[in-house]
Amino acid sequence: MPRDYRDEPDITIEPVAGLPEALPRGETILWQGRPRSLALARASLNLTWVAGYFALLSLWRVGSLAADMGWAAALPYAVPFLGLGAAACGLLWLLAWVQARNTVYTITTARVAMRIGAALTLTLNLPFQRIASADLGASPGGTGTIALTPVEETRLSYAVLWPHVRPWHLRQPKPALRCIPDPERVAAILADAVEARRLTPHVAVLAAE
Repeated sequence: MPRDYRDEPDITIEPVAGLPEALPRGETILWQGRPRSLALARASLNLTWVAGYFALLSLWRVGSLAADMGWAAALPYAVPFLGLGAAACGLLWLLAWVQARNTVYTITTARVAMRIGAALTLTLNLPFQRIASADLGASPGGTGTIALTPVEETRLSYAVLWPHVRPWHLRQPKPALRCIPDPERVAAILADAVEARRLTPHVAVLAAE
């Protein structure tokens, strides 16, 4: 069952949770979700690498002093590096938490919508006919990322979409549902919705002369 985000205080002004306006007649929400904060910090902000860097720096400092003063006396010299590392990792996690908190991914029967942005919130709407393909990839912590390849004439900004974009695809940015839980189920929902939309007949109504 799709999660209801309407009770959360930061998005109560939206007519539909995660969307800037009410859904057109006949369109329904199939799934909504957001990134996992820790997984997003590891995937987009290199949290694991930063933690490893400060850990190695601490070991190097202690090791370089242990030969002269012994391990017991050298260990306290690691504290400043470990403190800096903890502060840096905490800041990265906080940035990821803010990004995840202000994000709502939505899959409807007609499109994928991404409400993103911490300081400046925007909503990206991608109708299924504007999506050329979708790729599922693994993310940290058992989560997954679904990267969407828009049709060639769609112009998007990598900087505006970050971190909700496939890394390093700068020339043709690919919006991505990043670090979401249960990614296989979400990918199946998207695939079924696209296929159902493709098979739905479209009837044009002409005005009488």
